Amino acid sequence: MTDQTDKTQGELSRRQFVEKTGVLAGGILVTSGLGGCATGAAPGTASAAYAGGSGTLKLAVVGCGGRGTGAATQAMKADQGVELVAVADAFPDRAEKCVKRLRRIFGKTRVKVTPETTFDGFDAFQKAIDLADVVILATPPGFRPEHFEYAVAGNKHVFMEKPVATDAYGVRRVMRAAEEADRKKLNVVVGLQRHYQRSYLETLKHYQSGEIGEIVSGQVYWNSGGVWVRKRQPGQTEMQYQMRNWYYFNWLCGDHILEQHIHNIDVANWYIGAVPVSAQGMGGRQVRTGPEYGEIFDHHFVEFSYANGAVISSQCRHQEGCVNMVEERFQTTGGSIFTSGSNAGVVSKRGGGTLYKHSGMFDASPYQIEHDQLFASIRAGGHINAAHYGAEATMTAIMGRMATYSGKRIEWDKALASGQRLVPESGQLSWESDPPVMPLADGSYAIPQPGRSRAY
Repeated sequence: MTDQTDKTQGELSRRQFVEKTGVLAGGILVTSGLGGCATGAAPGTASAAYAGGSGTLKLAVVGCGGRGTGAATQAMKADQGVELVAVADAFPDRAEKCVKRLRRIFGKTRVKVTPETTFDGFDAFQKAIDLADVVILATPPGFRPEHFEYAVAGNKHVFMEKPVATDAYGVRRVMRAAEEADRKKLNVVVGLQRHYQRSYLETLKHYQSGEIGEIVSGQVYWNSGGVWVRKRQPGQTEMQYQMRNWYYFNWLCGDHILEQHIHNIDVANWYIGAVPVSAQGMGGRQVRTGPEYGEIFDHHFVEFSYANGAVISSQCRHQEGCVNMVEERFQTTGGSIFTSGSNAGVVSKRGGGTLYKHSGMFDASPYQIEHDQLFASIRAGGHINAAHYGAEATMTAIMGRMATYSGKRIEWDKALASGQRLVPESGQLSWESDPPVMPLADGSYAIPQPGRSRAY
């Protein structure tokens, strides 16, 4: 792990961050049919290039796992003029598998990737991005800030998966690139698909009518049995092993409070319309304790406190045989909101009386809608930039991780200004180089210790 201060940024206060990311009324994110994304901006050079046209949009995929391949499928379904021209992945087998799968779905006429445009290695992203008009960024999230910066510098429209970074240094990089994307009128969508899900949008609209007052508390959950583990293979370098098992190393993943639970934390920020001022909590490893689980916790509990007095309780767990919950619920001064779970899309008055109940019978997939709207905006010369609230949600989850790892109360301003840097630049990495985190003598990895681990 490397600690490095970002000297070009300086401290950015919570209020400045809120103003820049537009979570307050009048900011850049205007709640609309685009799920809270900005739209209707004056077309710039990048967006206007395809306005009203039916020409080919060249697509590149960077990160060819299941999510990258799935996003490419949705992108190509969204616009018949999209052609896949390049793919990039650290591992050649993943890049080749992605191309084969997409070619089975869309054929050679739309999947025009060749061996010469199939790239692998840590610098592969640059080669693929250079060939495209639109890029999908779906590598492990530790690489997202560098890849996003490069895409924006090259005037590319972007779909990038969440989270957008694994440390505060990376969040600040994404924030600066997001501002540059605004100046260039580039379209950016982040894979926080609840912003495009009809039940969430309709529930939010009924809450914002004011009939049940303001949110004062809430509970958000991502409790499940956990995800895949890939066994160490003979002859693997430590870098190869960690890259195959990226979920369990913070420089690549950021822990599951960030990689998965970000969805639910994001909903809390979205509905409250602000970022928290502080966080405190607890967590640890109780069940998934072996070296195959790297350095991450298997449970976290965080209380996020907001400036308006609201407190959101956040739970996430990777333990089999326990109650599984992936949902959000909120209590207001005059009622309650259930956004998901068994009572998905319900707004009720205190003391009884349902104001709204979402049926969901004819709802389209939000995973598809986010791509439909991205490509529609590109064609129309519009401007969507979800990188702002993507950075906001990412930083909130990182602040939660700081709280559980350290056992301390974490303040937003200090967390965002943290000099801790987990991820080396891609040019510093190779399959033979040591990752930022190395195993101990017994093959295990150092685990954060609440009360001892640094807060920022």
